[in-house]
Amino acid sequence: MIAPSTPLPIFLSFVIATRNQAEKIQPLLADVSQMLGGLVSDHEIVIVDNASDDDSLLRLKALTGIDGLPNLQIYALTKEVDADTAAWVGLENALGDFVAVIDPLNDDISFLPEMLDKAVSGADVVFANNEQKSAQSLAYRGAYSMFNLLYKWFNGIHLAKEAPQYRVLSKRVINFILQHPQPATTYRHLPATGGFAKVNLSYSASPKIPHKKRLGDSIDRGMRMLVSTTRAPMRLVTTLSLFGAVVNLVYSVYVVAIAFLKTDVAPGWVSLSLQQSGMFCLISLVLLVLGEYILNMVSLQNEGPLYHVGQEFTSARMTRREKLNIEEATSPQQKSERAAG
Repeated sequence: MIAPSTPLPIFLSFVIATRNQAEKIQPLLADVSQMLGGLVSDHEIVIVDNASDDDSLLRLKALTGIDGLPNLQIYALTKEVDADTAAWVGLENALGDFVAVIDPLNDDISFLPEMLDKAVSGADVVFANNEQKSAQSLAYRGAYSMFNLLYKWFNGIHLAKEAPQYRVLSKRVINFILQHPQPATTYRHLPATGGFAKVNLSYSASPKIPHKKRLGDSIDRGMRMLVSTTRAPMRLVTTLSLFGAVVNLVYSVYVVAIAFLKTDVAPGWVSLSLQQSGMFCLISLVLLVLGEYILNMVSLQNEGPLYHVGQEFTSARMTRREKLNIEEATSPQQKSERAAG
């Protein structure tokens, strides 16, 4: 979609989380800055460096100089965090009326004008799903599909299709998320489940860089999301407990019936073996879910903040401030007339 001839009368924050993209970050930011300059009346570009171990931070810092790009806000994290937490760092520090979040490896920035058109028309949340994904291993695809099925069962939405990471949010949606105790975790699903006016769009564009995701980290993040964003797992615990009690009661009736009707059964062996195997299976399932809840509660109490900003840089030129400092030229006569009035 071609950018509108007249810039949209909004202040847009554009959030990008990157890691080890030193060679690609400068041309990417140049393209973003050029596009936003003609797309909206005012903007800022918020970059979150996710603890890169190449020279990304040095290059980003150089871009904030007097000869660099305007309207940059850079936040450098001291340790690597997951993609959602890194994106939330940018959202939490964004100042715009609307905030766009993009994964520069997978998302197409040229689709942003269409998303903003929906946002300005009244949508508080606009999602865009790229139908072309980076190739992943068979194990990752299987675990990913299982997670989305469980999440849809627990929360009623398919996270990958109905709440993708490429999104435009209004400021009131961000303020709503800030009221929750774990905004960095709930940020991923709350815009889709909070009752806001939303629009889901889709497009097809080849990912710029093939990006393999780590299965272990994804499983850990998925489990944390499942146990921290819904009460359904705890409801599962109570259901399993009730089921175990009913089965135990029925099995007790069965044992009593066998005792009265059969005479050639080894005393207590069959009943004891079946009871132990059945009850230990149910206990194991209950302990699994309870264990995940305990791990989540312990992490909330003992791990401290999910992220820490080690360094922060701002562009030497901020067009928003320049506009605020513009004064209309007036003649001495006009000034005296205003003073007399």
